[in-house]
Amino acid sequence: MSNTNITPKILAENILDKLGGGDNLSSVVYCMTRLRVTLKNPNLADKEGLKKIEGVMGLVEQGGQIQIILGPGRVTKVANEVGEITGLKIGEVDEAELLKAEIKAKNNTPFKNLLKKISSIFIPLIPAFIGCGLVTGILNILVKFNADFAATPTAQILVIIGNSVFWGLSLFVGVNAAKEFGGSPILGGVMAAIITHPNLANIKLFGKALVPGRGGIIAVLIVVAFSSYLEKKIRKIVPEVLDLFITPLLVVLISGFIALIILQPIGGAISDGIGNAVKAAINGGGAFTGFILGGTFLPLVMTGLHQGLTPIHADLIKTTGMTLLLPILAMAGAGQVGASIAVLVKTKNQRLKKTIWSALPVGILGVGEPLIYGVTLPLGKPFLGACIGGAFGGAINAALAVGAKSMGLSGIPLSLLVNKPMVYLFAVIISYVAGFAATYILGFDDPQE
Repeated sequence: MSNTNITPKILAENILDKLGGGDNLSSVVYCMTRLRVTLKNPNLADKEGLKKIEGVMGLVEQGGQIQIILGPGRVTKVANEVGEITGLKIGEVDEAELLKAEIKAKNNTPFKNLLKKISSIFIPLIPAFIGCGLVTGILNILVKFNADFAATPTAQILVIIGNSVFWGLSLFVGVNAAKEFGGSPILGGVMAAIITHPNLANIKLFGKALVPGRGGIIAVLIVVAFSSYLEKKIRKIVPEVLDLFITPLLVVLISGFIALIILQPIGGAISDGIGNAVKAAINGGGAFTGFILGGTFLPLVMTGLHQGLTPIHADLIKTTGMTLLLPILAMAGAGQVGASIAVLVKTKNQRLKKTIWSALPVGILGVGEPLIYGVTLPLGKPFLGACIGGAFGGAINAALAVGAKSMGLSGIPLSLLVNKPMVYLFAVIISYVAGFAATYILGFDDPQE
């Protein structure tokens, strides 16, 4: 079944009509799934009419913008048509910058802003996680079919390619962290290089040998946050004519010693604590822990608190080889798919059916936003059904210790990155079924056509 019966041009014209005409738009940008418009006169917008347009999956208002959810692929075509009609310059915006603006507008608390900064450090790395992770997944499949392939030069090169993002992860995080914390990006990279330098193993401080890379990503974040803070303070007191020489010298020297003596050991203790806590919770609690984590992840996403999990995933992969959390939490999206299918079966609303058909393919591939905002959350009870579906799948992945060796993917594609792909796929199916059953039983108020 096609995503929509109307062309991008007609969809753009319908949207502009409900926004008060093209002359009412002051700016238009788009991201992965949303067309984001700022209006000269917001009172001219017919928001209820926008929601009823065929091809529109949902509507969100944030930060003075009207965000029209259209889904991946379609949003780009519609945005270009809007640009042709209005003559406005259309821009594709960076997801990290969008999150920054949205949190300031809606959840402007120091803790959530800190989580946002941490999330923004890792968002630019997602393409690398996906690319390298898929190389590793493909290699694993090839080796399973032909064990001798592992000894070939081609396979060895593929191992290097697949592992490269994690080999350089500390440096990448150091550079991005400095950007977010207000320091010089290259100095952030230097601080990460200092605490991961292999020659540290030859040095003893206070009778103990230093450990290169101790604390993983957590230590890098702590060290670079300090060095960036120090850099900003030093720049305020160093004369401008000497800034180029004195500031980086003092930052590297002071931060380097403090990092190795104080901050890296603190990061190491935190990293070890998180790793041990995750293992103990999943190994000790088993299915129960997975049930709770899988069932509560969607509400966590709605509050923005899920952003703090990204460095934990990255640190677990770098220090232990995999993250047991990611496959559990990914089941929330699978529950979302099952719940949406139940709505599709029960609803008599043709527009809602079209919305679900449009959003299901990308939901199966791990992009859950259209289903959340276009289907389950507006209807209420199906959102709860999706949480229940995620809980059952999470229980299976936790009980059978399914771990992801990379990140950046979710849904069915994540099966290429896990240690037990068949178990993971079985958990996905269980989440579909449980989400469907829970939503079907709970029911919902079917919207009028």
